[in-house]
Amino acid sequence: MKIFARWKLRWETWDLRVVILFSLGLQIFLIFFAPLRKRVSTAWITTPIWLAYLLADATATFAVGLISNSQGDTSGPFAYPPLLAFMAPFLLVHLGGPDTITAFALEDNELWLRHLLGLGFQCSAIIYAFFQSFPSHKLWVPTVLMFAAGVIKYIERSRALYLASYRRVKASFRKPPDPGPNYLKMTEVLDSKMEARHPAKIQIIPESSNLYITEYSEDSELSDLRVLQVAHNYFATFKGLIADLTFSFRQRNKSRDYFLGLTAKDAFKIVEVELNFFYDILYTKATIVQGTLGCTFRFLSFIFGCVALVLFYLIDKEEFEKLDTGICYTLLFGAISLDFIASMLVVHSDWTTVALTKSDYSNWFIKILRKLLNVNRVRCPKSHVEPSCFSLRIRKIMQRRWSESLSTFNLMNYCLHPRAEWWEETIGFIGLTSMLDGKKYVETEEFTDGLRDFIVQELKMKSEYAIEYETTKEIVSARGDWILLFENCTNLIPWTSDVDFDMSLILWHIATELCFYTNEEADTNSKLSKILSGYMLYLLIMHPTMLSTMAGMAEKRFIDTCAETKKLLHEMPEEGKNRCLDIFNFGKCFRRNESQIQACERRLQRQKQACVHILNVSTFVQPITFKGDKSKTLLFDACILAKELKKLERKRMWEIVSKVWVELLSYAACYCGANTHMAQLNKGGQLLTLVWLLMVHLGLGNHFEISRRPRAKLIVGK
Repeated sequence: MKIFARWKLRWETWDLRVVILFSLGLQIFLIFFAPLRKRVSTAWITTPIWLAYLLADATATFAVGLISNSQGDTSGPFAYPPLLAFMAPFLLVHLGGPDTITAFALEDNELWLRHLLGLGFQCSAIIYAFFQSFPSHKLWVPTVLMFAAGVIKYIERSRALYLASYRRVKASFRKPPDPGPNYLKMTEVLDSKMEARHPAKIQIIPESSNLYITEYSEDSELSDLRVLQVAHNYFATFKGLIADLTFSFRQRNKSRDYFLGLTAKDAFKIVEVELNFFYDILYTKATIVQGTLGCTFRFLSFIFGCVALVLFYLIDKEEFEKLDTGICYTLLFGAISLDFIASMLVVHSDWTTVALTKSDYSNWFIKILRKLLNVNRVRCPKSHVEPSCFSLRIRKIMQRRWSESLSTFNLMNYCLHPRAEWWEETIGFIGLTSMLDGKKYVETEEFTDGLRDFIVQELKMKSEYAIEYETTKEIVSARGDWILLFENCTNLIPWTSDVDFDMSLILWHIATELCFYTNEEADTNSKLSKILSGYMLYLLIMHPTMLSTMAGMAEKRFIDTCAETKKLLHEMPEEGKNRCLDIFNFGKCFRRNESQIQACERRLQRQKQACVHILNVSTFVQPITFKGDKSKTLLFDACILAKELKKLERKRMWEIVSKVWVELLSYAACYCGANTHMAQLNKGGQLLTLVWLLMVHLGLGNHFEISRRPRAKLIVGK
């Protein structure tokens, strides 16, 4: 009992101090590391940010409760209650959160009302703690100042969540009512003129001659500043995408004409920056701190913190313990530093750069900011000192605007390297199958310039044909059949248009694997096809919400196909069976003195042997003849498709396959919901989202008006 009492006393002495400092540490971590979640897609970054985001609110709320309970206890570890009341507003500042993260996921924005309600409860607890010690409160002035700063921070976050909520976003894009010309009056005037036999006619109002001229002239390569300007311009035009709004043909053709004249590099750079603007308005305080009112309140918050620091320094602190005095100084300097860092992030943000280039004011402050931003945007000359690999990696990550990587999933690899049955059942029982599958079977591929150029080339080619609405609709709704018809490969069309989308993905994925591993040598198109094949299957299996409107029985088809593949590979000759690295089988780790490259080569060799074994199976009878429609396996159907593809000349075969995959990718991008696309921005982004926005700019989306009818006016007289 004495040991228990001793530990209880220690906890009562240190609990509040530790919790307050821990809360400050979480704020520091979030302001620096939260921006990384739009640049990387690894769980090693997103998981700590998620934990810090959840703990930040819980820790601050817990600390406020501890302060309220400690008031009036002058014999406890805090012998001076006013000091507790002074610490409480800092927790309100922490609950306001850093500028770099207001919501971890889109769903958090819908809870803005709950967060605003929490403001009332937290303020009540802090005010209670303040008035409990008010008669002897010589810290009441700095306490009130920090309380005002905390309220400003909390309101900023609540309003940012409110402005990013779906209903508010949709309402903000709603255009004012436009009933058009007075139809009744015009018809009455026209009838009266016709009865009086006065000349009158209806004349179409011609559109302006510069209707489709872009704002920016075409350059060979856009500068970083020009990219920001163009991206912000199109963001302002197409930000209604997140509310599923439609756009006019004028906006479509204006964007289409401009993007058709861009290089693939510049087109992707503009789309990346534009998606960063979407990220900022949905997940950060950008919409709050960029305005005049937001800057004013941010300045007031900073001034309140500085004045509170000065007043605390001037107050006699003999009654305070040195530890508590140090904690108060830490909280004050921490609040001021976080405000200063947040202000610097605002000054150096893309929003500020665009605002300064559009500003008509030319005072000394604007000139200094413009000069500083121009200096910062000039690339630094190469240093003679070779940077380390770690510093190069960090620098590369910080220059990204999305993860610039693709996650891939390989069905053949999944079937060749199964887990033990007991282990599979165990992790399935506790719900860890999906997470461990992502660790074991998902591989990351770098998004190369070649893949980028190929995708843009194919989309531009389709955009040039997409002039009329019917043609555009046909191209957008194509799932590989349009390009097969264009390339005169009509015999392959049934494998795309006559099957469901998820079925088509699995068929073409297996066929791509079979053709790739049974080829003599790989070329550029074959490598691009394999990457896109693995990426699309990854989305289907690991991110089914992105393809939910197009995938019907994807899970059933995938499971049945894997079961049949494993059964067939089990009958494979002994030299081709699975002897691979599997850290989850039987809970044992792989312990051999072999290099990683050799292990990878053996794995690829086994996959090649498996593909050869599958292609050697006779498929002159349709699989459905024997299997019926109960089993949804697609292995031998894909084998038939692979044999049809291999009848083509090798180079032409991979050209066809790669173009089919780009069409499947663009179809999935177009029919994935805007909210689903936006939900991926906080996880490093997805190539599918960039392709979706690029298609919109090229006029290949479903967000445009069906027809364009100009208005008319009534002409009376000759």
